[in-house]
Amino acid sequence: MSDLGRKSNADKLGDKMQPDSSKSTLDKVGDSLTGAGDKVARDVVPDSQKSTSQSLSDKAGRTKDSHTGHNAPGQESLLDKAKDAVGMGNKHT
Repeated sequence: MSDLGRKSNADKLGDKMQPDSSKSTLDKVGDSLTGAGDKVARDVVPDSQKSTSQSLSDKAGRTKDSHTGHNAPGQESLLDKAKDAVGMGNKHT
């Protein structure tokens, strides 16, 4: 089950299972856009306001990103910078 406006875990798994070589350009673009939108929602909505499965999935995604070089220490994403600018970031200044 996914939260409103989020891609379900089954849909995400299906996207990962299908090789990129068998996808059309339109499918690849769609996957990229929905994936980016999901990452924004993952980081903007607090885990306490998500379903248990969505919260666990988002935590796993953040862990994966931290181990694959996304949002490496010292390199803030544009989303992180925007959240800091409006006072929603994790910085303690």
